[in-house]
Amino acid sequence: MFRFTQSPLNSDFVQNPYPAYARARSAGPVVWWEDYKMPAAFDAATVQALLRDRRLGRAKPAGLAHPSPDHLRVWSGVEATSMLDMEPPDHTRLRGLVLRAFTSRRIAALRPEIEAVTQDLLTALPDTQFDLIPAFCTQLPVRIIARLLGVPEEMSDDLLIWSNAMVAMYQAGRDRATEDAAESASAAFTAFLRDYIDQRRRAPHDDLITELIAAEAEGQRLSTDELIGTCILLLNAGHEATVHSLGNAVKCLLEHQTPLEALGPDAIAATVEELIRYDPPLHMFTRFAYEDIDLGRLTLPKDAEIALILGAAGRDPALYDQPNQFDPFRPAKPHAAFGGGLHFCVGAPLARLEMQIALPALFRHMPKMRLAAAPTYAMSYHFHKLDRLMIDPQSGL
Repeated sequence: MFRFTQSPLNSDFVQNPYPAYARARSAGPVVWWEDYKMPAAFDAATVQALLRDRRLGRAKPAGLAHPSPDHLRVWSGVEATSMLDMEPPDHTRLRGLVLRAFTSRRIAALRPEIEAVTQDLLTALPDTQFDLIPAFCTQLPVRIIARLLGVPEEMSDDLLIWSNAMVAMYQAGRDRATEDAAESASAAFTAFLRDYIDQRRRAPHDDLITELIAAEAEGQRLSTDELIGTCILLLNAGHEATVHSLGNAVKCLLEHQTPLEALGPDAIAATVEELIRYDPPLHMFTRFAYEDIDLGRLTLPKDAEIALILGAAGRDPALYDQPNQFDPFRPAKPHAAFGGGLHFCVGAPLARLEMQIALPALFRHMPKMRLAAAPTYAMSYHFHKLDRLMIDPQSGL
């Protein structure tokens, strides 16, 4: 097996990982990533096949499980109740409950709220140079997911702080300071939700938290800890990817001087798909093998972990013509940016709708905007997100 060496903390790689992906993919379909000490798949066919293969999953095999350290007791407790790392039947039960809130009808019904929040944020933007990430890209998705779950929007700043600290645990180069911050955030997040869930039990509302409480009361064996873990997962995942997708998208559109017709009502859906394919917010997802799996030239042994490189799959020339070229008018094809199989992102329809509304509105509001500084990506692999996105609105809006 080809041994691929590439530090995920190398600055050149973080700024543009795609040439390294191409090098690994040419030696694939599966190579050994030295820095992660595991095999990794870089081509679209293998990534998409393994995402859907029921012989692999997110739950760590029993033989690999170890007691969590004392300093991560609360964080580990939250992780243990997250459907992200579950397999059937527990995953099926929790996902089924969550999907009640992510029906196509309910997502479509959010359009007026997304449009209203978008307009409020645009109105508040300054007419001098500013960072679009905190001013717009971050605020829109966190406010919408808070509304969907029923969490007060005035908690948005706290939610972002807690979420960022917890999500940092999945980034390369995590250290004890990262772990301590995640544990503190997990404790605060859990305490808030435990109290808020009690409030919702006493005074139900038309929101997802109330629906999950009702399911618990109907005997579907949803414990309070599972309820808290599910809410934290949805609040974290429900905005994290969209924040980065919006930032990456605006950068891409401005750098390519994309014609405005690509943001028109008949074209925006395809443009969003191309943006997500071209520069997705999540680049790596892992799976464990629950039995020996034949991968052609090699066998993935039972209990082994494999990395699926979503960011590389979207640039595979076997699936996309001129994959390193951004083309908003490219005919849409399936991509792996939202994962696949049992763990396909339940929030994908919401993320797509938010981008389809926010991007045209932003470019209508600031038709003369341009980049005020070269954007740089954060040292946060396997997330692919911008440190900041400085915009010059060129006044006269």
